[in-house]
Amino acid sequence: MIGERRVVITGLGLITPLGIGVEQSWSAAVQGKSGIGPITRFDAASFPVRIAGEVEGFDPGLYIDAKEIKKMDRFIHFAIGAATMAVEDSGLKINAENAERVGVIIGAGMGGLPAIEHNHKAFLEKGHRRISPFFIPMVILNLASGNVSIKFGAKGPNSSAVTACATGSHSIGDAFRLIQRGDADAMIAGGTESVITPLGIGGFAVMKALSTRNDEPERASRPFDAGRDGFVMGEGAGIVVLESLESARSRNAKIYAEIIGYGMSSDAYHMTTPAPEGEGAARCIKAALKDAGLDPERIGYVNAHGTSTKYGDELETAAIKKVFRDHAYKLCVSSTKSMTGHLLGAAGGVEAIFSILSIYRGIVPPTINLDNPDPECDLDYVPKNARHMDVEYAISNSFGFGGTNACLIFGKYKGN
Repeated sequence: MIGERRVVITGLGLITPLGIGVEQSWSAAVQGKSGIGPITRFDAASFPVRIAGEVEGFDPGLYIDAKEIKKMDRFIHFAIGAATMAVEDSGLKINAENAERVGVIIGAGMGGLPAIEHNHKAFLEKGHRRISPFFIPMVILNLASGNVSIKFGAKGPNSSAVTACATGSHSIGDAFRLIQRGDADAMIAGGTESVITPLGIGGFAVMKALSTRNDEPERASRPFDAGRDGFVMGEGAGIVVLESLESARSRNAKIYAEIIGYGMSSDAYHMTTPAPEGEGAARCIKAALKDAGLDPERIGYVNAHGTSTKYGDELETAAIKKVFRDHAYKLCVSSTKSMTGHLLGAAGGVEAIFSILSIYRGIVPPTINLDNPDPECDLDYVPKNARHMDVEYAISNSFGFGGTNACLIFGKYKGN
């Protein structure tokens, strides 16, 4: 690892199609429930894809002043909500004494698409005077980080990763690096997304990337299954509080896990298709293991990127085999996207939390809907039912369009 500072996770915040808050989302995940259903956000009757993982019952008024809500798009609402959960969970108090040592990195893959569609329609129908004066700050992706820093008075490093489906993982990994090298003592980091809109669904649909299993929404996301026909779009946010071990110990904070490795790579191959044999993903996993100083055999669980696409699932499986060799068949590998759908820029944040909880609570969430495994996907994907087990080290994989890859490694905190 770079430097000598150890970094731990002290706070978690989740907003997912499985529920509002960590307990609701985690409980549903370990029970193998699906958060996928018919699209209600707009009339999708004429679309080939009419299903998604929508967040139900989220009230931004619980986290944001009423007069400020209309100044932000939904992805920012989610970021503030999940960040509030994480900060409260951590017990971290941000004040004049430490504000400059606390930072924020929260990214999104696509940002304020709902606001873009709404304001473009208003412009076409009634001219530029009907564009909201808050339109620009509603759609700029770094306004998720900006608004969270404003809410909490966090004056340290502030940035926003935008790396498609790897965004949440890159945000957490970059925050880890900042603390590790001494540029901050604590960071609020993760991903957020909300683009279940006509353009969002329509754009992915015409790419043939989405499942059209409209009559069975809960069974549509089926990573590693031979019958998979594309991913299901989801929305939400996953935010964590990272701290230096010294900071966490100084205030007797609860420690969920230690983050010990971060890998990055590029496929340098194709806009949307992973590199042959999962070569880029394999290099990313190897980089994370090297950073952590771990032999591959020490890993017990991999939270797979596992999107439920043909090439994505096969090539991630190939990458795992390339890195872990014989140990690949002893690993537990599951895709929680089978339940949440694919949260795009928020996926890495959500799945990092599921990986952390697998360590902290000793249970691995399942891959549901795995009825008939693809012959090319022959690992232990924890099918259908969660598994109680002692997880010492877990990897969370995130691979995005453009061939951008991120891997995080978490370890059990042992108090030493």
